[in-house]
Amino acid sequence: MASRAVAVLIDMVVQLVLMVGGILLLVNFAPISDSAMLVASSILLSVLVMVGYPVIFETASRGRSLGKLALGLRVVSEDGGPERFRQALFRGLAGVVEFWMFYGAPALISSLISQRGKRLGDLFAGTIVISDRAPRDTGEVISMPPPLARWASGLELSQLPEPVAHAARQYLLRWHDLSPRTQHEMGVRIATQMALYVSPAAPAGVPAHAYLSAVLAERRRREHERLTRQNTYTPPSAPHAPSQGAAGYAGAGQVPAPLGPAATYAPPAPAEPKVTPGGFAPPA
Repeated sequence: MASRAVAVLIDMVVQLVLMVGGILLLVNFAPISDSAMLVASSILLSVLVMVGYPVIFETASRGRSLGKLALGLRVVSEDGGPERFRQALFRGLAGVVEFWMFYGAPALISSLISQRGKRLGDLFAGTIVISDRAPRDTGEVISMPPPLARWASGLELSQLPEPVAHAARQYLLRWHDLSPRTQHEMGVRIATQMALYVSPAAPAGVPAHAYLSAVLAERRRREHERLTRQNTYTPPSAPHAPSQGAAGYAGAGQVPAPLGPAATYAPPAPAEPKVTPGGFAPPA
């Protein structure tokens, strides 16, 4: 909330400077002699700045205004995609009411009531503001699922492209900000893409987020061991957790069939959606 408030203040200062500068240009250089026409032109200029500034910046920079850029924030669609022009226009029009007419009170109340911190403009546009400066990838953020530790220790990861690993990392770090449907669809899509470069295949029935977590955690562990060997200091490696059942998993989706050829990792029947020949059943 604090970072969003500071970003709004920065944007409003920029808008005020643009409005004052535009009005001064109209008064001093525009060939307008009628005072009523000058007032109307000033009002039109102010409205264009209040609406056009956020719409143009957020559309051109994929969800960032100058204030959001300074605070590391970004506006994205609820499905995780980039903000579109229609959404930026809805947010800009709502911002005139929220910030300029009522001094931010509606935005503050709506953000406090909403579980995802949405102001009125976000509710109308179907967007959400997230932090673009994601936390560093540490073991506390993306950890190894214990039932997959033994399987992950034998993975071949040399062919895994960095863009795919980065996409999986961003998905896992923002997993809780996504809707259940988006969690399922994005997880399955990224896991299927990652499975093209990682072998052997995951046990059948592994949720997509657990599969991605295991691959990234194992990749990070090997990178850490490589760096420690270069520094001539090799700490004792922690023993892998024994293989367990998948009763602890209740993910939004499961890894597609290409990731699990054998039914050696069956999820609990009440919690996990069943895999059918036609695809995935949506979560209950």
